[in-house]
Amino acid sequence: MDDQPHDEMRSYSGRGLLADKCALITGGDSGIGRAVAVAFAKEGADVAIAYLSEHDDAAKTVELVEEQGRRAVAYPGDLADSRHCAELVSRTVTDLGGLDVLVNNVAYQAPVDDLQELTDDQWNRTFAVNIDGYFHTTRAALDHLTPGGAIINTGSVNGLRGNKTLIDYAATKGAVHTLTKSLAQALLDRKIRVNCVAPGPVWTPLIPATLPGQKVEHFGEQAPYGRAAQPDEIAPSYVFFASSLLSSYYTGEVLSPIGGETHPG
Repeated sequence: MDDQPHDEMRSYSGRGLLADKCALITGGDSGIGRAVAVAFAKEGADVAIAYLSEHDDAAKTVELVEEQGRRAVAYPGDLADSRHCAELVSRTVTDLGGLDVLVNNVAYQAPVDDLQELTDDQWNRTFAVNIDGYFHTTRAALDHLTPGGAIINTGSVNGLRGNKTLIDYAATKGAVHTLTKSLAQALLDRKIRVNCVAPGPVWTPLIPATLPGQKVEHFGEQAPYGRAAQPDEIAPSYVFFASSLLSSYYTGEVLSPIGGETHPG
């Protein structure tokens, strides 16, 4: 990418909001996931990241976390595989000593110009990563999350108002929003808070990797702000939901940093 995302939280100062917590972030190698990992580290957390195969990106995120004096581990693998979801939770608990915050952030998207171009394989892959992976990782985490723990899911503005070229992706993000609300109700007695961050356009490596050049050039201009967000601008929302000091009375919420769009849909 010629225009590198701002995802290292260089200007962010922590104040111990997550002191000695252990967090697992899926899709943590770059973009929003990387920014969240660094922000959590600056707030005092040890961090595990899960990613597919971008080893150099993952190593960079680990380096950024360790620069803050916190422990960091990275696990490659396909989160569409339920067995891998369970394994990475187990490894996180073993390597970090526990699990206090789970961030389900991994995502897959592939735009199509026509509904008939959307194959069964793509539909199934999108759901396997974007919603099944969230379910399997969350279910595995329940054996380890204690009262006061937090689960934070990444949704999308596309799950609020749909997207004609990202039909399958938007459908999964709508499902993520509803999953969040359902889990919040189901886990209330365990005192585990479940919330969602549903951003608008964000400048991450996923964008040039999945969109045609013309759309990349003008990406985010449709937002009232006239630009896409940087990951560094989105990560503090995850800190808010991860910290019981800041969000102890929040569960089942979908927070939408979407650049001034007040009524999606």
